Amino acid sequence: MCTLHPEEEAHLAAMALSPSPRTLDSSRPSTPTPCSLFDVCWDDVLIPQVAVYLTLKDLFNLRCCSRTAKKFAEAAMEKRQELHLSGNNSSNIEDGFRVLARCCRRLEVLHLACCRWLTDDLLLPLLANNKQRLVAVNLNECINITALSLQPIIVECKELRVLKLSKCQWLTTGAVDALTLHQSKLVEFDISYCGAIGERCLIIFFRRLNNLTVLSLANTPSVTDQVLIQIGNYCRELEHINLIGCAAISDYGVHALTVHCPRIRTLLIRRCPRVTERSLAPLRQRCLFIDRPLLEGAHNAYSLNDFYPSSFLVY
Repeated sequence: MCTLHPEEEAHLAAMALSPSPRTLDSSRPSTPTPCSLFDVCWDDVLIPQVAVYLTLKDLFNLRCCSRTAKKFAEAAMEKRQELHLSGNNSSNIEDGFRVLARCCRRLEVLHLACCRWLTDDLLLPLLANNKQRLVAVNLNECINITALSLQPIIVECKELRVLKLSKCQWLTTGAVDALTLHQSKLVEFDISYCGAIGERCLIIFFRRLNNLTVLSLANTPSVTDQVLIQIGNYCRELEHINLIGCAAISDYGVHALTVHCPRIRTLLIRRCPRVTERSLAPLRQRCLFIDRPLLEGAHNAYSLNDFYPSSFLVY
């Protein structure tokens, strides 16, 4: 048996009587671990319950706070479903848009009207990341893009229902022909002030838009009575139509809308000198709004058969 020296026995006895380090630690009050907002689950709580109430400005301000805040802001942008920048021409907006084009992946609604800074190079990456989900696209008065940006919208946005291209002078007959081939589910369409489109391509195009409810053709020179007849024959669900400044149309075309589009509720027809009360009178009985007031003493009891040749309404 091993024999211990008195010094060793004293040392072991002292160790047995002294508390262990673990005992000392457990006896101290525990210090809580620091917790931050970003420790809350992002996908289940922060993004669906908090980030949805933040504006784009809020997200960009948050993005500047820290690396974690930057990751969170960009994760929130990735799941954003709507992007509204119409009329925003502030300084450095191009840099911010590049961030959005890289981060946004689930956009369904895209409003970029009157964005003078927008170019093909800026828009195409955003469209590439969101083409599968886009339902509404507003490019009214985007004067610095070309038909190149319209190509992925036409060919690959299979869920598209709303397309607005007012004052887009780059919209050509070829682009409308491509729309005819790939987009037949539109319910709202705007090509006001588009002077480069031919009459024939519009006649063919409207034959496929059986679900159209809102249509704006204001100040489009190629809109004629023949175009309105095709709209009347094939766009039976039409409820609102803007024909302001379409100088080529007459009572014949408006009569086709009256006969074949029973759902029309709004008609804008100012500055159409060949349209008279002969065709407007029947519409006034059911339309909620016609922008041309009824002149005092105007005759509105006409027999339409007296001046509409029946063969004209067949095209």
